[in-house]
Amino acid sequence: MTEETQGPVATAAGPQPHGFEDRRAETPLQRLQHVLHARPILGPLAVLLLAIIAFSFVSDRFLTAANLGLVMQQVTVIAVLALGQTLVILTAGIDLSVGAIAVFSSIIMANLATDLGLPGVPALLAGIVCGTAMGAFNGFLVTRIALPPFIVTLGTLSIFFSLNSVVSRSETVRGTDMPSIMTWTGTAFPIGDFRLTYGSIIMLLLFAFFYYALGYTAWGRHVYATGDDIEAARLAGINTGRVLFSVYTVAGLVYAIGAWVLIGRLASASPNVGIEYNLNSITAVVLGGTSLFGGRGLVVGTLVGALIVGVFQNGLQLGGVDVVWQGFAIGLLTLVAVSIDQWIRKVRA
Repeated sequence: MTEETQGPVATAAGPQPHGFEDRRAETPLQRLQHVLHARPILGPLAVLLLAIIAFSFVSDRFLTAANLGLVMQQVTVIAVLALGQTLVILTAGIDLSVGAIAVFSSIIMANLATDLGLPGVPALLAGIVCGTAMGAFNGFLVTRIALPPFIVTLGTLSIFFSLNSVVSRSETVRGTDMPSIMTWTGTAFPIGDFRLTYGSIIMLLLFAFFYYALGYTAWGRHVYATGDDIEAARLAGINTGRVLFSVYTVAGLVYAIGAWVLIGRLASASPNVGIEYNLNSITAVVLGGTSLFGGRGLVVGTLVGALIVGVFQNGLQLGGVDVVWQGFAIGLLTLVAVSIDQWIRKVRA
């Protein structure tokens, strides 16, 4: 290695290293940029805290235990779907078929239980297998056919929603017609005035599992390495194709579990929901500090991002804001989060 690549050598009598001088010359904004780059969870936590404080002034009902329990129930489905989306985005991909896979899986589960008379557990398992297979199909097209993730998932979005209409015949299956296990995830139990559902418990367990898997396993390190620089990861000996295929497959599995949570949340399986799930899941991921360019982010941040979306929607509803302007606010939040992400990525080493 040459002296130039190593940088100037500091001596006791010589000047301070340039890096130290540069850091001392940083403006407060540049220091904030470095902090957010090193601790990506801090930004989302600050936004969540500020939103909670702001909406507590908008409505006296906002900070009540009953309302906070409602927020948790409202964000559960989006949080689960955003978890799968996080895995894909960490590899520098994107999944536009999130909602289609979740809704189609829920329809498969419901129709197997009602039309074919399968018991609840086999119907659930069959739906989960189908959702996993849909994710694997995305992974096959991305890794074997080498199609861009955006194009692949845009195409499968239409395919899965179309199949969803065919299988469901555009009819909603009521929860009362299904085995009780199908709607169990929507069952709530009280903790004082706070009501938590079993679906929320499943959601928190999933986040805990993937926090460990991404942070403390070889698979997790390979996911980050592939998203950060796929060519460098390949040269380092990582089978990037296998990593990508596993990520899309696991994401499909997570979406299918989200389908079970969705049935419990709605107390039905409806083919007419899920249109906003793509935008909301991506918004939660980006607000949580995961870079759309891959290789940087935490699943804990995604959970915080989903809570930010839920707090904004709930707070705006309590404030009497029209649903149209709620969508406007969420879209604006997404643009701001992506802009901040771009700014953070420009941090100087």
